[in-house]
Amino acid sequence: MISLDEFKNMELGVGTIKEVQDHPDADKLYVIKVSLGDEERQLVAGIKPYYEKDTLVGKQAVVVLNIEPAVIRGVESCGMLLAAKDSGGITILTTEREVEDGAKIS
Repeated sequence: MISLDEFKNMELGVGTIKEVQDHPDADKLYVIKVSLGDEERQLVAGIKPYYEKDTLVGKQAVVVLNIEPAVIRGVESCGMLLAAKDSGGITILTTEREVEDGAKIS
């Protein structure tokens, strides 16, 4: 269990996926560029078995913004896409309607 204060420290925002490339050293990973309004970030996400690249471009997604950058198989990831996983696979979390890039989630 985490405290409410710990949860409040998590910064979530909405970004539009601008570019998706295959990870150069992993079969199940994509390298994704996401527009967050005033900045663009590179993320590494293990969603390749569930999404074709062209279906991701233009899609909005919920991103953890204040997670420490991590190097995943040699590629830096500066955020994390949130997704739900069930028996049907993985689904990226998004918004009910299109919102401005960088919109904060509260």
